[in-house]
Amino acid sequence: MEILTKKENGLLTIRLTGRLDTKTAPELEKTLLEQSPGVTTLVFDLKELVYTSSAGLRVFLKAQKLMQKQGSMKLIHTQPQIMEIFEMTGFCDILTIEVES
Repeated sequence: MEILTKKENGLLTIRLTGRLDTKTAPELEKTLLEQSPGVTTLVFDLKELVYTSSAGLRVFLKAQKLMQKQGSMKLIHTQPQIMEIFEMTGFCDILTIEVES
């Protein structure tokens, strides 16, 4: 998995490419914790994310809890295969998700 970040004026965008699983989720969590101070808006760009496991879902949940304290979070460019995982797990009810059209 590749993690690209862009941070400016309180906005942190994290673009994910590849697979988010038990092997790569700790790296994303570390990036999130390192980059989140001072962030008021967190955006995950999932255009090139092809898979997420429960470990990845846990990181999204942790990010949501963090951002509830300091701002807002949304997931953009969510691909159908990822949206299906969010729907099956109920995450679509607790995260702000924009589906790729």
